[in-house]
Formats: sequence, C-alpha cells, structure tokens
Amino acid sequence: MQTVPKDFDAENADNLEEIEKQFAVKAVKQAETYWNLLCKVQASGIKLTKIDDEIYSHMLEEFPELRDAERVISVDEDEMKSAKNKPRWRKFMMAYENLVEDYNFGTLLRRNCRGEYSEANTMFVPRMQFYAIEIYRNKLGLNDWIKEKSDAGQL
Repeated sequence: MQTVPKDFDAENADNLEEIEKQFAVKAVKQAETYWNLLCKVQASGIKLTKIDDEIYSHMLEEFPELRDAERVISVDEDEMKSAKNKPRWRKFMMAYENLVEDYNFGTLLRRNCRGEYSEANTMFVPRMQFYAIEIYRNKLGLNDWIKEKSDAGQL
C-alpha cells in the first residue's frame, strides 16, 4: 500500500493535469473490467473483496436509510455528497484504510444500476463507496440483468 508523506496537505495540493488524466484512465479501466465481469458472471455470485459481508453489514449499520433498495438502485449523487453525508461516508471509508487496497481511490459508479455506464449515468466516488453500493446491488441481484442481456447478445 502506498503511503502519503506526513507533511502532505491534500486540501492545498496542486492538481496536475497529467496526474488527473492518469487517475481518469485508471478509473475507466476499472469500470470496464467490472462491466466485463458483470457480463460474464451472475452478479449475485460475485465477491468484490475478501470482506464483502463485513462491508455490507457495516454500510447498513452506518446508513440504515439504504435498506430502502430504491436508494441503492438509483443513487442520488447530491445526497451522497451532501454536507450531512460526506462526513458519514468518510468515517465509513476510514474503517477500511488498512483493510482494502486503494480504499479511497477514485472510481466510477453507475448512478442507476438499471443502466449501463454512460456519461449521464456515471459519477466519480471513492472506491469504498463503490464497493458498498455494488456489494449491496449484487447481493440483491440488481445487477443480474447484465449477464442475462449479455448472454442473449443484447449488450
């Protein structure tokens, strides 16, 4: 796992265009890999991490409002990133700092799991938010349609 220098101040760090491009490329590759996996394997049987069950239980404990599957089917980006929820998600994510590699790396998440990755249906989130939402979607079988459509040649 990479470590950040102790004197690094993320709030005041410069955004270097080349580094941002590299992050974007990595995020797109991760999304493509995940989509290809969903096309080949029934999502309800996918394990994204070694601790999926722990992440799932922890998410429901910290975010009981997400027990309403509609809020996970279609994620409200503004609500997720609101002043109220941002610290809650940060606390949730920090629990995995030493457990999940790249736990805070930027990742693409489909806003609505009933659609494919597209500009309008994609948002940028930390990896732990992606894992939490996608583990839940997979456990509920909400992504199973992807393999079915892929098998039928409709994707």
